Amino acid sequence: MAKPKVIVQMYPVLPAEDEDDRAAKRPIGRNGDIYNQVLHGSIDIVKAADQLGAWAVSTIEHHLHSEGYELAPNPGVINAMWSQHVENARVGTIGYVAATRDPIRMAEEMAVLDHMTNGKYFAGFARGYQARWAHILGQYVDAQATSSDGGAVDERNRELFEERVLQVVDCWREETVAFDGKYYKAPYPYDSGVENFPAAGVAQRMGAPGEIDADGSTVRRVSVVPKPYQDPHPPVFVAVSSSPDSIRFCARNGFSPVYFTPTDHLVELANVYVEEGRKHGRDLQFGANQTIVRWPHFSRDKAHFRQQLSDYDAEFYKNIYGSFFPFLVDGVETHDDLIDSMVGTGIFIGGSVEDTIAEWKQTLERIPAEYICLIWHYAMCPKETVIEELEIFMEKVLPELEIPDYDQLQAAE
Repeated sequence: MAKPKVIVQMYPVLPAEDEDDRAAKRPIGRNGDIYNQVLHGSIDIVKAADQLGAWAVSTIEHHLHSEGYELAPNPGVINAMWSQHVENARVGTIGYVAATRDPIRMAEEMAVLDHMTNGKYFAGFARGYQARWAHILGQYVDAQATSSDGGAVDERNRELFEERVLQVVDCWREETVAFDGKYYKAPYPYDSGVENFPAAGVAQRMGAPGEIDADGSTVRRVSVVPKPYQDPHPPVFVAVSSSPDSIRFCARNGFSPVYFTPTDHLVELANVYVEEGRKHGRDLQFGANQTIVRWPHFSRDKAHFRQQLSDYDAEFYKNIYGSFFPFLVDGVETHDDLIDSMVGTGIFIGGSVEDTIAEWKQTLERIPAEYICLIWHYAMCPKETVIEELEIFMEKVLPELEIPDYDQLQAAE
C-alpha cells in the first residue's frame, strides 16, 4: 500500500476584510504593494509544502481579475520562481488554458521549465470558462470560453483544446512535427511549406532530418526545442468537472483527470476513465492516475468550520463560482444559506483531525485516487493558516490514508 500523492494548489486572491472593503480598494487587483506581498509570501508556502513531503505545488491561469480574485496571469513565470525554492516537490500548473494559447509556445515553455527543475515539473491544462479574458486571448482563432452545455461554442472550445494539447505532446515526443490541424498548422502555410527559406541549407545540413523538402529550400516540418528533460515528457494533468467527454479524452491519452467534483459523481467519472482507457489498450486501475480536488480546513467544531468558510472562501465562492455556475447558489438568500451551499457541495472538508481522516477514508474507499489536490484561497486564507493546515494534513491525516501502490503495480507490468 502507499499514500496518495499530495498536490498543493494556491488560488491567488488578494486579501480584503470583506466585499465592502474590496469595493473600497477597487481595483485591488492593480494594487502592486498587496500583489507583491502575496506573490513573495507564496514562496513560504512552497517551501513548507516541499519540506512536508508534498508531491507538487501548483498554480492556475487566469487573467484580468481587477477585483483581486485569481491573480495568476503568468503560470510559467510563477513556476520558475517556485522551482528555485524546492528540493523534492514538483512544480506545475492546473492548468494552461490551451484553447487560447499557441501549442508550440506551450511546448517550449514547459520543456524549459522541465529542464529548470531537472525533471520535477508536471504539465497541466484547462479549457477555460471565463469569457472576459478567454474571448480576448483566444480571439485569433475565435476561442470562446467553454460553457459546458454541449452547444456550438462549447464544442468549438473542446476541439481547440484537444487539438492543441495533443499538438503539445507531439512536440515533446517527435523529433519533427507537421500539423495540418483544423485550427493550427505548422509549417505555415502548410500546403506549400515555407518556401525559399534563406537558411534551408543550414537546416538541411545541421538541423533535424526531414525539416527541409527534397528541393533543398522549403520548410516542410519543424523541430520543437528543447526536448523535455523527462522522457518522453512530464506527466500531464487536465482539469475537469462533469464532462464524460473530457474524461474520455484523458483516458485515451494517459492524462490524469483532476476532478473538481463531489464524491458521488467522482465514482461515475472514474468508471468512465477506466472503461475508456481499456478500450484503447490502457489497463488502468480504478483510481490510478486520477486526482481528487478538495478545499481543506481544520476546525474545533462545525461552527468553527462555518466561520472558516465565511472568512476565507465564501466571498470567492459567491462572486466567482456562483456567478459562473448559478446552480451553486440557487435558493441562497442569506449568508447562512451561502455557507450551507458550500458545505453541501462536498468539496470543502472541515472538522477535527479525526473527522478529516474519517471523511478522506470514506472518499478513498470509493475511489482510491493516486493524487489529492488541496486548494487554498491564498491570501484570503492567510499564509500562516495555509501552512498550519498543510502541516496538520501532511503530519496527522496523510499517514492514516492508504491506496494501492500504483507505481509498484505499473513497474510490475
